[in-house]
Amino acid sequence: DCTFFTRKEILRLFHRYRDLAPHLVPLSYKDNPDVTIPYELIGSMPELKDNPFRQRIAEVFSEDNEGNMTLDDFLDMFSVLSEMAPRDLKACYAFKIYDFNNDNFICKSDLEKTLLKLTRNELTPEEVNLVCEKVLDESDLDNDGKLSLEDFQHMIIRAPDFLSTFHIRI
Repeated sequence: DCTFFTRKEILRLFHRYRDLAPHLVPLSYKDNPDVTIPYELIGSMPELKDNPFRQRIAEVFSEDNEGNMTLDDFLDMFSVLSEMAPRDLKACYAFKIYDFNNDNFICKSDLEKTLLKLTRNELTPEEVNLVCEKVLDESDLDNDGKLSLEDFQHMIIRAPDFLSTFHIRI
């Protein structure tokens, strides 16, 4: 659909996709094959394997919401996570990744899961609660106890390192 890549970069990504499962992915897509690579192979890629959000990233970008990816899903993921993608698009997908219960809001439970993944469970429950309360206090613009996409985008604007950290190099 929409990508920020050149033809050469798309071909390089196609070969990366094919290298994950050469027995599944044909060299030619002229017949528009229905090919999906399982999450286990996607999650083991060097770009994702050490990322605490690898499962959520794959789920958000996969058509089946299970992390199994078609070539289009794979290209979309790398496109959004590329350095060329605009801040608003990145923020929209970051929001989806942190919205663990898929209710279109980031609630306290989502924040707790995000924080535990970011810190690899090194915080006490009291510290997690304190950080979540602080985030909601500072970012929940309409005081409804959860972050909407608008609240989240407003928060991201104040995070200068967001663009440099929310990407994968190809």
